[in-house]
Amino acid sequence: MIKFVILVGLAVLAYLYFTGQLTKKRSGLSLDEARAVLGVSGSADVEEVRAAHRRLVAQVHPDKGGTAELTARVNAARDVLLKALGPKADDVP
Repeated sequence: MIKFVILVGLAVLAYLYFTGQLTKKRSGLSLDEARAVLGVSGSADVEEVRAAHRRLVAQVHPDKGGTAELTARVNAARDVLLKALGPKADDVP
């Protein structure tokens, strides 16, 4: 019986790994929270999101007196919004 439980557990872990669910980073930010962090409106485009991100990272980066946690939150907000804007958002530098 114990071998069966171990086998099922390994199968579940393998499934989660190969579907990407085990390795996905979870930001925990909703779209509204991400917009609030970056200070952009709901109609913000890729350029506005990237500009707001650059402006905020320059202020909260650890090298500028901020913290790694703040920088991570700003980066997560950028990622959530760019993902919501679609695949074309990744093509814009």
